[in-house]
Formats: sequence, C-alpha cells, structure tokens
Amino acid sequence: MPNRLAHETSPYLLQHAENPVDWWPWSPEAFEEARRRGVPVLLSVGYSSCHWCHVMAVESFEDEETAALMNEHFVNVKVDREERPDVDAVYMEAVQAATGQGGWPMTVFLTGGGEPFYFGTYFPPAPRHGMPAFRQVLDGVAQAWAERRDEVTDVAARIVQDLAGREAAFGATGEGAPPGEEELAQALLGLTRDYDPQNGGFGAAPKFPPSMVLEFLLRHHARTGSEGALQMVADTCAHMARGGIHDQLGGGFARYSVDARWGVPHFEKMLYDNALLCRVYAHLWRATGSDLARRTALGTADFMVRELSTEQGGLASALDADSDDGTGRHVEGAYYIWTTEQLIEVLGEDDAQVAAGYFGVTEQGTFTEGPPGTSVLRLAEKEGVFDAGRIESIRGRMLAARGTRPAPGRDDKVVAAWNGLAIAALAETGAYFDRPDLVGAAVAAADLLVSVHMGEGDDEGRLVRTSKDGRPGPSTGVLEDYADVAEGFLALASVTGEGVWLRRAGLLLDQVLTRFPGAQGELYDTADDAERLIRRPQDPTDNAVPSGWTAAAGSLLGYAAHTGSERHRTAAERALSVVRAIGPRVPRFVGWGLAVAEAALDGPREIVVVGPDGDPATEVLRRAALLGTAPGAVVAAGSPDAAGFPLLADRPLVQGRPTAFVCHNFTCDAPTTEVDVLREAVGVRVLD
Repeated sequence: MPNRLAHETSPYLLQHAENPVDWWPWSPEAFEEARRRGVPVLLSVGYSSCHWCHVMAVESFEDEETAALMNEHFVNVKVDREERPDVDAVYMEAVQAATGQGGWPMTVFLTGGGEPFYFGTYFPPAPRHGMPAFRQVLDGVAQAWAERRDEVTDVAARIVQDLAGREAAFGATGEGAPPGEEELAQALLGLTRDYDPQNGGFGAAPKFPPSMVLEFLLRHHARTGSEGALQMVADTCAHMARGGIHDQLGGGFARYSVDARWGVPHFEKMLYDNALLCRVYAHLWRATGSDLARRTALGTADFMVRELSTEQGGLASALDADSDDGTGRHVEGAYYIWTTEQLIEVLGEDDAQVAAGYFGVTEQGTFTEGPPGTSVLRLAEKEGVFDAGRIESIRGRMLAARGTRPAPGRDDKVVAAWNGLAIAALAETGAYFDRPDLVGAAVAAADLLVSVHMGEGDDEGRLVRTSKDGRPGPSTGVLEDYADVAEGFLALASVTGEGVWLRRAGLLLDQVLTRFPGAQGELYDTADDAERLIRRPQDPTDNAVPSGWTAAAGSLLGYAAHTGSERHRTAAERALSVVRAIGPRVPRFVGWGLAVAEAALDGPREIVVVGPDGDPATEVLRRAALLGTAPGAVVAAGSPDAAGFPLLADRPLVQGRPTAFVCHNFTCDAPTTEVDVLREAVGVRVLD
C-alpha cells in the first residue's frame, strides 16, 4: 500500500512511495506527529540520480524488518534535496561540522523540534569497512532516546547553538566594495598553484568540471589579455571534451570523473552541469574560434534539448548513472560502456577496429570499476589520422545501437534555477552558431517558468522552485532560483530583442532586493517569509552551481547595465564584498563571484544596436555585438520604438541605416554603421 509520498511531485519521493517505511514528506504535520508520539524524527535526504541513495533504498528501505524497526521508533521523513535545498543545506552543515564529511544519502536524527543530534550518510545493512549496520544505528538511537533523552536533547540544543554562531554578516566586509585588481590577481595566482598542468582542471581526483572558475578565467583574459588564464581554460576544456566524462556519442557531460585524467566518470548527467559547460565552451569558442569548443558546445546543447526536454517545454533535472544491463541488473554506466565484441556486432570487423582505435576501446577494458572487458569511450590525446566521414558514420551507428539499450531513468522534475542556467546557455549558443531551434528551446523553457513557476497578481515575481508535468511543486523558490532565472531572462532579452524578458528579470530581482537581504546587505538563501528552520541558510561559496549570493550579484549587475538603475548596481557591488574577502583565499570555491567581479571591474558597458527587425544589416550588427567578449557588457538590439529596452530610447539611426552605439563607464563612442568598427570596439575575436 502506498505511503504518504504517493501524492508528491518529486520523482525521488515517488520512488519511495511503495516502501514499507511509513514515510512522511517534510511538513509541520510530521514533526507534530513526532511530538505526539514522543519519538525522534529520522530525516533521510537524497536525490533521484544518487547511486548510493538507490543502494540504501534497496538494502534498507525496501526491507520489511528494517522498515518495521523504523516505523516503531521514529517518524520517518524523506526529502528531495533538489526540491528543498534549504533543508539539505542546514542539516548538511550540521553533518559536516559533526563528522568532518558529508554526502548523500544523508541520514540525520532530529528531535520533534527539528534539532539534530545524530548524523550519518550511507549505512550498510551489515557492518562493513568500519561502518555500523543501519539496524544497529536505529537500535542505538532508539535506546539513547528512551534511556538518556535529557542528554540527547542537551546535545541537540548545543548543536543548534553552534550552528547559529556560524552565521556571519558578510555584507559589512570591505565596506561593500567588490574585489579590485589586486584581489583578482591573487585569485588567479591561487588557481595557478592548484592547476593540474598534465590533465587540466584543479586539484586531484575525483575531479568535477570547474565551470564557474573557467568562466572567471575567460573573463579575466578578456579584460586583461592574460594568456595564462586563457591557456588554463583551453587545456582543461580540451581534456574534458576528449575524456570519458564527455559522452562521445550523444554529447553532454557526466557529473564528475573518478580519476584525475577525466577518463572514468560517475555517469549521472545533471542539467546544471551541462548548462554551465555548454556556456563555457560557447564562450571559449567566442574567445578563440576553437572548433573543438564549437562542437562540444553544440553537442551539449543538443543533448539537453534531445534528452532532457519535457512535454511542457521545460528541461528535466537529471539522468541516472545506473541502468539495466540487459539481464535485469542495474549497473552503473551500463548504457554508455562498450566491449570490443559489441563494436563488432554493431559495426562489423573493419569499422569496429577503427572505432576501437578512435574511442579507446580495448580487449581488457578501461572501465576497471565495471564489468570485465568494458570500456568508457574517450578520445586519444592525439587523434592521429582518421577519415572524418567514416567516424561520423560509425558514431551514428553506435548511437543508434545504444538507443536500443534500456535507458537510464530520468528525473522529470523541472527546477527553476537550473532551467534559468540552461536558458542562458541555449539562447547564447543558438545565437552564436545560427541555431534558432536552440533559441526556441530557451524560449519554451522560459515560457514554462512564467506560466507555471511565476506568480501573478499580488504574487507577481514570486517563484515556485519545482514543477513536474506542468504541476507546481510544494516548495517556494530560493535565492538561486530568482538569480539564475533572471540571468536566463537577461540573456533571452539580448538574444531575442524582446523587452518583456528584461521586465520579467526586473520583477524577479525586485524580490531579491526586498526579501533576501539581511540588515547589513548580506544575502540569505531563503526569503524573509520562508519556512523557519533551525537556522536561516546562507552560503556565498559555489557548490555544483553558482551560489545564490553571487548569482544574484551577477543578475543585479546585468540588469543595472540595461536600465541604469543605481539601486541594482549598488546592491550588486555590496553583494560582491564577500568575494573580496574570500576570493583570494579560496578561489576554486567562489568562481562565479570572481567572474561577476570581473564584469563589475570592466563595466558597465552597453552595446546598443538600433535598426528595423529583420533587416540584414541590423542582424549583422546584432551578431557582432553578441560576439563581443568584454565581461561587463550587455547587449540591447531592436527597432528604435521597441518596448521594454531603456537603452534603445532616443537612439537615432545614422543616415537612416542600422546603427551601433558602444558606451563604457558612462561615456559613449561615436555611433557607427560599420560592423568592423563595432567588432573592434567590443573585442570580437571570431569572424563569420
């Protein structure tokens, strides 16, 4: 019989709806039930594409005896961390403070008031590698609660007090000043020290794509001409694109590489990774003209549209790492790995030999963690000589054959923030490479956010974080949702010339300015009227995505350049003061803040193209404007009477021809109708 999760929208929660565990969703009613029964809360947090979450579900949550023990002694609450990042952040901070590490699944025992007192992540069904069995943990916690409850509640109270003491008013740091030349140079030096010159990226294994740091380095190069910064980006992107972390058949990137050489991935594919990487590769092409960057950007964009689009126009959250290997067993990477025998079966002897050489498939196998003889596809550091047409034919046949395999599960949940990142990536990639279908996909995702996620009337500008099948989820938007969706809308405004997207970005940023700041201008991850947890979450550092704090700074800065709003620029600069404090010390963990700081130092720059819509000369100038590399620039393009763009107002055509205006630090160059003059003014490095 289904439990209470059967009525939820989260695919992760729905995966547990048939468990014998009497799960509750996160709700006041769950904690009221714990207080009524006089038992603790067992909080289990995970997400749908989490491998070890699936393992623990099969081993423990589907086990009748374990479920009976859980139901007898606890009120059991299941949370999708992607749906409730605020709950995840607060309790993960407690886990990390208590144990020195964290991860998912996260297992936390709470009092009926939500105070944590015992922590863990994955627990096996039997003692293993120094870890206790999950049932041992359940018995121990239940016994401690029954026999030493006062001691347990005292521990919980001290933990909450310690967490409250960690809260810092970062807004006062540097008196609201963003990083300057010195701080950005120190950050670059720190990244240089951590850089892996052999394999690209930063630090040792496991390696995660450093998307936000790469964006900072690209912007730093554009502003300063630093060849070292650009080389780190180019080399890292080349290693990733040629490695096993990159799907060599279908495009897109896996979550991370378990080795330092980007060779063996953890195979889950996340929307946010691919949105961020798509944009990085597109910007790398814009800076260098690299064909590898162009192919990778387009392949990643096509992957997102092909495999993550939902019927309602949004983009789904993730694809699982595991899938059926054809025998009924779920195996990590089964969908993506190959043997030499499979190549022969699909391609025949001759082409199989070519494919094995090109994609690095060996008899022994390169996927040492997988079934014997299986290989992860990757490209050699130096390709050698291959017939391009033959390779494309091989790739197409392999992709078609792979499509007949059982596919990984898909989390169809639409997350506002991640769709905002994807909207920006698809819009820009579509504009750079003359792919109106990609721009159309960005508009479709934005339309879904407007129609399903954004409020109307008195709630105009308020966001719901998630939806599924066009149905809004239960959780309100957090700071990253407002900031990243605004970022996507600003990109759409520049690419489409439709001022309505600028207006909608403004509505979202009004919410940021009124509901998320603290008393000293610092930003919180949750709004001032959001559900109260044991502490109000706040984190200016990047994780898998840009922090809400620095993402908000970027969107505020872009909106200020479009509108001339001093209020928005002042708020952006004040938010960036935290980057001034921590960027030089830990640049790898505040990459997006450093990228935004580059824009603040370079700008504001306004690039305005005025001319009739559809006029070829207007489109040539618009394209040149969009290909400019200056990090502090925004682009407004449209007819002189276009609604919604303050920058277009009172801009006359020169001799009746489409005209471009370039302004920097509130001083404008002479208007021009010549595309070559515009290209030089905005730093275009690639030519059509």
